Amino acid sequence: MNWTQAAALIVPIITLVGAIITVAVTYTLNQRAARRERLAKAFTEALTATEDYAQMPYRIRRRLDTPEARYEISVELNKIQSQIAFQHAWLHIESVEVARAYDSLIRAARNEAGSQMKKAWATAAPTSDEQMTLETAYPRGQLDSARSACITAMRAALGRRHTNNQEVPNLPR
Repeated sequence: MNWTQAAALIVPIITLVGAIITVAVTYTLNQRAARRERLAKAFTEALTATEDYAQMPYRIRRRLDTPEARYEISVELNKIQSQIAFQHAWLHIESVEVARAYDSLIRAARNEAGSQMKKAWATAAPTSDEQMTLETAYPRGQLDSARSACITAMRAALGRRHTNNQEVPNLPR
């Protein structure tokens, strides 16, 4: 066998190996991107559930003074708590580090928003448009701090880091 014949055999083999490597790398990168996208969606849904819970004091405070309104709010709160429990379990499957941060966020939400809900239920339901507006927002120091730490853990799990020590902004109230 001469060099021409050897080259005629080697070139297709090298081309085939190159194609296989390209396919494998592309597949791996696509799978990694799909996993990151799935994780990002799960993280967003988990944060949404805790934010829905944190908004319940406002919902309770602005309720109608009817048994139906109280029932609707209790059903809504049960759905939110169920969603938080689901997200909590899901995060424990996906990322232990994120789940720990989410545990802290849940505790902060229950501590702050839970006590605020009790106070909101003890407040008479509004009877006029003017009573629908609160003079000041409910405090959210613990919740915002835990949310920021949770987002930082989520960013790390997604392979994203803060640049220039940027803080995670708090939600507007």
